[in-house]
Amino acid sequence: MQITRQADYALRAMLYLARLDAQQRAATSDIAKKQHIPPSFLAKIISQLSIAGLIQTSRGARGGVSMARSPEKISLLEVVEAIDGPIALNECTGNVVACQFGEECPLRPIWCETQLELVNKLKSTNFSQFDKVSR
Repeated sequence: MQITRQADYALRAMLYLARLDAQQRAATSDIAKKQHIPPSFLAKIISQLSIAGLIQTSRGARGGVSMARSPEKISLLEVVEAIDGPIALNECTGNVVACQFGEECPLRPIWCETQLELVNKLKSTNFSQFDKVSR
């Protein structure tokens, strides 16, 4: 399994915002440049993060982008799911009838356990857990 490039970029953009001082806004052009994200791609990501309620955007001379909540209140899971939707290692983890072997499948418990561990790790990791030094 690999998260999409879009989710990776969203995580990098959020990390950039988390490292700013409280109430500070960033221009999307700065985020794109410093995080090596194509500006047109970042615009779509910013829109999705805004719709998900993870960031706030404002226009004008004092405009920009900021986190909608404090960094410790936004998990990596929220960002990944805002972009990619719910994490699913295999379609059978969410729907046992998707597998022709159903409950008898010897692999399904491994997929479900692994998915749960990944989701729990992303859920328990928030943006305040990263240093504020490197931007």
